[in-house]
This record gives sequence, C-alpha cells and structure tokens, in this order.
Amino acid sequence: MDLKDHIRGIPDFPKPGILFYDISTLLRHADAWQVAVGRMANAIRAYHPTVLAGVESRGFLLAAPLALKMGCGFVMLRKRGKLPGATVGLDYDLEYGQDRIEIQADAVAKGARVVVVDDLLATGGTMAAGIKLLETVGADVVAAACLIELTFLKGRDRLNVPFEALMQYDS
Repeated sequence: MDLKDHIRGIPDFPKPGILFYDISTLLRHADAWQVAVGRMANAIRAYHPTVLAGVESRGFLLAAPLALKMGCGFVMLRKRGKLPGATVGLDYDLEYGQDRIEIQADAVAKGARVVVVDDLLATGGTMAAGIKLLETVGADVVAAACLIELTFLKGRDRLNVPFEALMQYDS
C-alpha cells in the first residue's frame, strides 16, 4: 500500500506559501491507518524502546497506539502549561520565533530507552528540542520517528539520534 495515497496536501495552510500535509485522511482510512502503525512499529522495534514520547499534538495520535502495540510506555511532550504537577521545560528557537516544550518531571525513569514520535519532520527544531528535553531528565533517547519527512528542509541534520520516516517528500 502506498501511504502517500492517503495524505492530503492543503495549499496555503496555515499561511500562504505553505503546503500542509494532512494526515487526517490517513487516520480515517482503517486499512491505511493499520498499515501505517504496523510499519512504524517495525521501523522502531530494532531500537528496543521502553517508552515512546509523543510530541504535541499529532505525535500523540501515533505514539499512543504504537506504544500499546509494542508493549511500551507512552509519555507526552507538551506545550507550556498543559501538564499538571511538576514539569521540566526547554525553550527553543523556531524559524519564526520561540516556543517551549515540557514534560512531567517524573514521566520517564533515568536511563529509559525512549523513541520520540511525531507526525512530520520539517526543520527539526521541535524534534531536536524534544530529544534534548528527554536527555535533560535522564532518558536515553535511542531514536526518533515520524510518518512524514520533508527532506528538502533537512530537519534530520539537527537530530543527534537515528531517525526513521515512513514517507518522504522532496519539495
């Protein structure tokens, strides 16, 4: 199955000149969704994770079912102020400003083998920040994975761990 057949491109979203790769069309197609989760599990199984960390918010849609399928734990990397209890955060630069990503202080045990999961890798800023944040709290980040990689933006160059993507777009 060619999963790209189930990804819809939305031009000029969220702003003019951007082509948004919409995964909602894949999520609503039961067979494509099953295939995508199976392929993602196969791609990251070799890293032997004990925890999958989903990046807000579409990363949750992938990481939670993957964790269940693989028998792993699941933790959330969220935007500022969205998690209860004590949190650890990291401010990072975006191409158009700054953002912050947070994790609950007790979310991962020291030395836990973590794979960071999101729907799409573009410039790599958010994924790199998630990796750094997890390392800050003592996780052993063994890989990162996404459904889609926009190769022309060279986001994987910013990552200090192996990276897996099911689909790549070159423009």
